[in-house]
Amino acid sequence: MDPTALIGNWHLVGVAEEPQGVLRVAPHQIQLFGRCGMHTGSWRADSGGLFVAAMFGISGPRRGDGCTADPRQLVGWLQRATGYRLEGDTVVLIDEAGAQVARLRTGATPTPGPHLAPSEVAPPTLTDEDRRRFAPAAALPANLRPVDPTRLVGRWAPARGPETVYVEFRADGEWRGSDGCNGQGGRWVAGPGGALLATSGPSTLIGCEGEPVGAWLSSSWRAGLDGETLVLLDAGAGEIGRLRPAG
Repeated sequence: MDPTALIGNWHLVGVAEEPQGVLRVAPHQIQLFGRCGMHTGSWRADSGGLFVAAMFGISGPRRGDGCTADPRQLVGWLQRATGYRLEGDTVVLIDEAGAQVARLRTGATPTPGPHLAPSEVAPPTLTDEDRRRFAPAAALPANLRPVDPTRLVGRWAPARGPETVYVEFRADGEWRGSDGCNGQGGRWVAGPGGALLATSGPSTLIGCEGEPVGAWLSSSWRAGLDGETLVLLDAGAGEIGRLRPAG
């Protein structure tokens, strides 16, 4: 599958929480124009059909019908999506069991509102650089074992580094961690062949000695085990970082 097929402005179909919602999927961000305002976040997808997205910010009106709740709870339906499939011009987001979460129908036009220029809601453009970025990742090196998603769940720390640096993968698809001084987090999904995709949200910017574990995850495409050590790899199978079990 081609993950660039997800890029566009989409009508949401089959989402009870957002009956009139519009999802704008651009190469470097995802926006939901819904009943509670505009949510902004990040997303990733691969040629194997994995998909993950997380919303980190919300702007616009938030009143009534539960709109004062935690913004993350307002997009719980999107967080259930761990994959996608293509049906002609329609994109279907699916959960880990393969059930439909939402259908994305082309042709939507988000309303810019008072704080966005029309160009900021126009259909996203796709560059050659974007196409290269979404190209299929290299296979896992033969010396590494593909990591099973259930094996990832738990706390990991860099093979070398301060004890304050860690990543905790949770069974609900969320991860939390620290680079040594700044809390970090996002969502993750894993699949066959050691495929691993994760988003990373905003973080504080306190400087200290540590490891950029959030950046490691958001640039990883595959993960494999070298003994008990988790090795994170980029799209070309280059090593990004190593993590060891930490309890």
